[in-house]
Amino acid sequence: MSIARVDGRVQPARSGDPKQVGPYRIVGRLGSGGMGTVHAGLDPAGLRVAVKVIHPAQAEDPEFRARFRREVQLSSRVHGPCLIPLLAADSDAETPWLATAYAPGLTLDKHLASHGALTGATLYAFATGTAQALAAIHASGVVHRDVKPQNVVLTPAGPRVLDFGIAHAADGTSVTRTGVMTGTPGWISPEHYRTGTAGPEGDMFAWGTLVAYAATGRLPFGTGALDVVAYRVMSEEPDLDGLPDELREPLAKALAKNPAERISAKAAAQLCALLLTRQGTQVLGTAAEPEPTQIIDCLTNAWNLPSMEDPVWSLPAPSKRKRALVTATVAAIAVTAASGGIVVYSSDDRADVNLASGHAFPSTPSTETSAPISASGTTATGAPAATPSAPVVDPRTSRIPKDPLAGVASPAYTRSGDETQPLADDWSASTIAGGPEEHDVEKAIRDRMTSMLATKDMDFMKPTITFSQRAQTVMVTGGPVRQLPENYQDVFRRAGEMAACSSLAHRLKNDPATWPYGRFAIYWKTSDLDAAALGYGEATDGCISETAGQWHGDEAGLATAGIPSSDKAEIRVADVTVKDIVATWNANTTETNDDPITLTDGISLGFDPIENAAYVWTDDPNNRFTNHASQSNLRGTVEEAVCRKLTLEFHSNRNWQYTRWAVAVYDAYTGARQFIGSGTCPS
Repeated sequence: MSIARVDGRVQPARSGDPKQVGPYRIVGRLGSGGMGTVHAGLDPAGLRVAVKVIHPAQAEDPEFRARFRREVQLSSRVHGPCLIPLLAADSDAETPWLATAYAPGLTLDKHLASHGALTGATLYAFATGTAQALAAIHASGVVHRDVKPQNVVLTPAGPRVLDFGIAHAADGTSVTRTGVMTGTPGWISPEHYRTGTAGPEGDMFAWGTLVAYAATGRLPFGTGALDVVAYRVMSEEPDLDGLPDELREPLAKALAKNPAERISAKAAAQLCALLLTRQGTQVLGTAAEPEPTQIIDCLTNAWNLPSMEDPVWSLPAPSKRKRALVTATVAAIAVTAASGGIVVYSSDDRADVNLASGHAFPSTPSTETSAPISASGTTATGAPAATPSAPVVDPRTSRIPKDPLAGVASPAYTRSGDETQPLADDWSASTIAGGPEEHDVEKAIRDRMTSMLATKDMDFMKPTITFSQRAQTVMVTGGPVRQLPENYQDVFRRAGEMAACSSLAHRLKNDPATWPYGRFAIYWKTSDLDAAALGYGEATDGCISETAGQWHGDEAGLATAGIPSSDKAEIRVADVTVKDIVATWNANTTETNDDPITLTDGISLGFDPIENAAYVWTDDPNNRFTNHASQSNLRGTVEEAVCRKLTLEFHSNRNWQYTRWAVAVYDAYTGARQFIGSGTCPS
């Protein structure tokens, strides 16, 4: 049963179905199969997930459990475009389960039955997206081995490849049953029929079949008895009639009988992406290969499917005391993949500090950090370029100037305190960076935004930076991106405001007599010619949320922290920190007279990359933190445990930015979350 293969329709739960699996509340069924049942689930914030629960009979089979554990481990290695992310899993539970993001839409076979073959730019987008997904899978050292229409969902945002139920490592390690042919007849490569070999080349053979099927509604080797189909696959040429001429080349290479002659997934993705760009009005280049981010943008813009009903998953309203706070960060709720628990993953690792280099970081992190912009030159992160004789400076400890024009008699920026916000004409008349100073600021804003957004897998939202001399304002513009969740725009706004504010504050401080830009405005394009204003501010007002010199968490930061992270360091730190919070609380119960807590008491932790803060929250399902005394103890526990972990990571990982913390609990009397503490960690 494909874990995320759903069409938006939730079947009623049946007698004996679980009401809760891990952190997810079960509200119905999405389907079932020989391996298990896929349930419709909601996380504590109401976000939809698909939860596969293994049949009890299968769970009792040690060999099956080993294969399921292997599936979880392999899936955790894969991350990339057009894939459905694995959110959590527990392969050692009495009844093993795993959860993925919910993917609304029809599978390819159902779409073809209802709407016919894919055509035009949508077909090229399908070929590009599925090839990109396989390229990401193969780059992770994994082979899918069951590429077929039932394992591709056509979501509103593009195609999604799913189901690693029989995936195995490219190094040959596998726990698939000996003597059992894996894959689905009609989608099996010639070499797999002959010798049982199932490598990346076999996935590409299935990809060629898949794209041909999407374009024509026919299998290129026909249908019929299994042995007849197998003979055609091994001996006859594919039927590619009806395919666009441009697609014949990559598909013919994918369907070659000799696996050594087949096109790779990466090459297929690049070639199809180039074909895709030629389908639209925006040509990204002639002979040059499109950049990965350009491919994603082009794919999203080209994707055009008939709309389908995606009904709300209904659920009886919970009691006030059990309402969720915000989006749960699954990575911090249970145990790691190595112990059969939660698995969240990303496409890259952040580098650790080079202890052999002799570079020492300052021992005290500042309350405001951002790479400064120098008039003389910058690094790739916007930090001043160090000379060979200059001492090593940690850019994370560079303060953002709170009042960059203090004491300046005649600054070039003259609109400080002007409450008149930029007009639509100012945005439309703004221009791209001109001189080297504007280029420096443009790069600094873009680099910092990309770094922040990447931790939430949102770096596909590429900002455009323009300048309005008339309004003395830097414009940061995103979009348009179809089918984008509203909270993504809010994260884009916050990232744009922080990146622009910090960059402009440094520039005003360094070059007050010549730098004319002190304001920033954030926009989101609704079309090529129009944009809606999302935010506005001045770099002379300070960039960090502080009261009386102290940083305080807020709802916007908590909401951003609730979006699951894709950064491995964040996931690792979140996991160990939640465990440390529980351990610290329990170690203090003899003094506080509080009851012990466990990981099931709803302690969650997530990161806000905008203000470099770790947020801890709880929906308090067991009413542990209802009085002032227990809340005070929780605040002290969180500060102790979180700061211990953040400080350790800060000094051992030069890419680690987080130095702040906040904690919130659900208040049954107000029916809302309440912050009970926040601050900046000491050295």
